[in-house]
Order: sequence, then C-alpha cells, then structure tokens
Amino acid sequence: MNSVQPGILAPIPQLARYLTFSVTPGADPRPALQSLRAVSDGETVVIGLGEPLVRALGRAIDGLHSLPVYAGAGFEVPSTPRALWCWLRGEDRGELLHRGRAVARALAPAFRVEEVVDAFRYGPSLDLTGYEDGTENPKDGEAVEAAAVQGRGAGLDGSSFVAVQQWVHDLDRFESATPQERDHTIGRRKSDNEEIDDAPPSAHVKRVAQESFEPEAFILRRSMPWSDETRAGLVFVAFGKSFDAFEALLGRMAGAEDGISDALFTFTRPVSGGYFWCPPLAHGRPDLSALGL
Repeated sequence: MNSVQPGILAPIPQLARYLTFSVTPGADPRPALQSLRAVSDGETVVIGLGEPLVRALGRAIDGLHSLPVYAGAGFEVPSTPRALWCWLRGEDRGELLHRGRAVARALAPAFRVEEVVDAFRYGPSLDLTGYEDGTENPKDGEAVEAAAVQGRGAGLDGSSFVAVQQWVHDLDRFESATPQERDHTIGRRKSDNEEIDDAPPSAHVKRVAQESFEPEAFILRRSMPWSDETRAGLVFVAFGKSFDAFEALLGRMAGAEDGISDALFTFTRPVSGGYFWCPPLAHGRPDLSALGL
C-alpha cells in the first residue's frame, strides 16, 4: 500500500533514534502537529500518536488505547503512555541528531521531549544476546496484511498501530548460563537459528509461535538493540493492523493462559511500554485528516 509510512515496511536501518513527547499543559497541539508534517516523510521520520494526544484533540481512533499492565512471577510489564512517538531512521548518527533537533523545534513549545533512545543494528539483525531477531516476520504482501489498516476508509487505510517497549537485558546473567540453557531460553539454536523441537514450554519461540493462536497473531517486528553508559537491551517495536495480535502474544508471554511465563523474563525486563497510531501518508506527508487536521 502506497499510503503506509514506508519506514514501517522497510528493513531496519543501520541506526535509529526514538523520541517520545508529552503535550505541554495548556498548549494547543494542532499548529505543532502541522509543523511536524513538514519534517516527516514516513521514511526517515516515522510518527505515531498516542491516546493522550488524540484525546487532547477531542478525537478518537477506533482501536487506539493504552497498553495494559501485565504481571507475572517476579516481573511486571509496565504501561507508560506518551502523546507522541517519532522513529528517526538513518545511517549517520550526526544526521539523526540534527533530524531529531528539527523535529523537536517543529513541536516546541506545544510538546516537550520525555525520552530519547539511540539504537543500532547489530550484525544481520541480531539481538544483543547474539540470537537473530524477527525470524518469523511476515514479508511482502503478508507484511502489509499484518501491519496495515485496510477497508476503513480515507484517513485510516494505510495507517498502523505500533507497540513500543524498551527492554533492559542482564547480559551477565544470560552469559553465565550454559549454551544449551541459552538456546532453551530462546527456543532456537544460536549456531544455526533452527527451532528446537524439544525446548521447554517456557522457551520464547514456543510462547510466541504466531501461528499457534486463533486467530493467528502475526505482527511486523522492527526491533533494534540499544545501549547507554551502563545498560543495554532491545527497543521492541511491533506494527499491526490492530493491537489484538500483540496483546495475545504478550499475554501468553506473561503466563496469562497457563501460568507459564516466558523464559525471557529470567534475564530481561521491559521498563516502558506504549501504544501509538501511525497515520497513513497522503502526498508524501502524514495524513492527519482522521484527527480533523
């Protein structure tokens, strides 16, 4: 679909910067959003609007809500709603810095930056554990089917819903496990990326086998590793035509169905989580007509 923000369907870039914003109390966000359109092409700058912003505009997008909180044995999956999310994609860190400054200028003073996370591609799309990320991603037409809204009319068709979580890994803990324990945590062999048939039911791959749900729970993953001076992990990014598939996957990871939590929680935790609606494109810019803009 030509109306999908092209950065959603493109392979992950070499580098990324994620910006999240809140609305300044008392400010009218409408002029700032019109300014944001001018610097957002959907490819180098992908944007998503959160429920707080849509509500501030006096509007609603069917299917957009806040990420539910999940809890399991010794862990919590938090919900940290934000007004606006921008995914800056590129190959040069300096360019991303200046692009982020341009986005922030366009949004000021109606919006203020809440978080900035820099991410990068590791090898051939690996998580920092060294295991391949997104092996079961749908491709081509199936990717569009999984990620894009269709059949809901102008202003909505070509849009997408995205779940964004920042996960912090305890790499020392993970690396202290034996190679077999690590493979059984993920559910694939690191050596050849093949799925392990006799992996335990807590193995991540078994928890989130997308075809095992009814209906099937396919999402389009565009996750990337991140790190700072003291921490490292994964920015999990999953696009869908709704949040139904993601919530089915996350609920099973948390053990909501059978009490078995995902083995990922033995070494990593999400520290943030938000839902956003990514508008379609019209004439090369985000189409905000569904919000009356």
